[in-house]
Amino acid sequence: MKAYEKKRWWKIAILIAAMFIGGFSLWYTQTLVKELAVQEDKKIKLWANATRQLGAASAEMDINFLLDIIKDNETIPTILVDDNGQIISHRNLDSLRALDTAYVNAELALMKEIHEPIKIEYDLTNKRYNYLYYKNSRILTALQTYPFIQLSLIAFFALMSYFALSNSRRAEQNQVWVGMSKETAHQLGTPISSLREWHNLLKETEKDQQEEILKEVDYDIQRLELITERFSKIGSEPILKAENLDLVIEKAIGYLKNRVSSKVHFTVDIGQPNNWANINIPLFDWVIENLCKNAIDAMDGNGSLRIVLNHDTEKVYIDITDTGKGIPRSKFKTVFKPGFTTKKRGWGLGLSLTKRIVKEYHKGQIYVRHSELGKGTTFRIVLNVA
Repeated sequence: MKAYEKKRWWKIAILIAAMFIGGFSLWYTQTLVKELAVQEDKKIKLWANATRQLGAASAEMDINFLLDIIKDNETIPTILVDDNGQIISHRNLDSLRALDTAYVNAELALMKEIHEPIKIEYDLTNKRYNYLYYKNSRILTALQTYPFIQLSLIAFFALMSYFALSNSRRAEQNQVWVGMSKETAHQLGTPISSLREWHNLLKETEKDQQEEILKEVDYDIQRLELITERFSKIGSEPILKAENLDLVIEKAIGYLKNRVSSKVHFTVDIGQPNNWANINIPLFDWVIENLCKNAIDAMDGNGSLRIVLNHDTEKVYIDITDTGKGIPRSKFKTVFKPGFTTKKRGWGLGLSLTKRIVKEYHKGQIYVRHSELGKGTTFRIVLNVA
């Protein structure tokens, strides 16, 4: 329940953050729009003033400065009309469409709705005026609509990403559930088959010769109890104890030796003795078992498997090396993802489960230390010294 509660709060936090980013973007853009609008308003008034002075200029007056101001307006669409409403001139409209009078009149009507006209007095005696109409430049118009387009695109891609991630996560979860089911069946299959055979053998054996068989039956029952314990610890916090890894690994390898091909040669090399770490033995045995079984599969049941243990003042290092097919460097991280497998009948859960046990339950690390195609692979486990 805690995981679902955390997920819910994370969604709320992400939603709030997205709303804040969107709101800030909108506010900042609108602030820029207002500043640019003020600048354009000043610019058009300066342009109108220059036009008025140009109309009232005498023959002796230097009008070059006024002409420069008028020419400087290359962005703001304007239409100049007389006091009878007749269009005198226009500027910065679509040059091709401006040949159509209907288009110019439509633009004039639009300008009248957007801004109040600027009165330009050109006949002081008779108080005659021209009227300058204008609208926002294309840059300002684009800047006004940009944040809404931006937010729409962000929302669209966020929504698509959410659905993609949800589908991906759901597919991964389904893969994990299927893998877990198959792993459970696989783990239980061996001891159950063994018990069935022992049961049949018991029926055919005299009572005085059944003691050895009962020992094997007892061992398989213990194996079933171990498998049950392993699965019961997945998803809960296991109890860790200081254990001597030299003994734990030798015992785990001893179990595997009797149950795999005789063509697989095992070597346990304890470089430095007394490698102590805080572990949960049933789960850590599962890690060693998974890595060794993967190595044996990679060697097609024929090759060498070497386990080397070393430690320093803080860490214990366990290297498991095989002489199998090898792993491409591009797959060093991918091999630990749920569902990834190179086996035709694999379900891609072993290494994913192994990493979870090492990293989350034992606070350690596991990674591909080295691999070469056709020569073999070395996995390294790093644990904290007890």
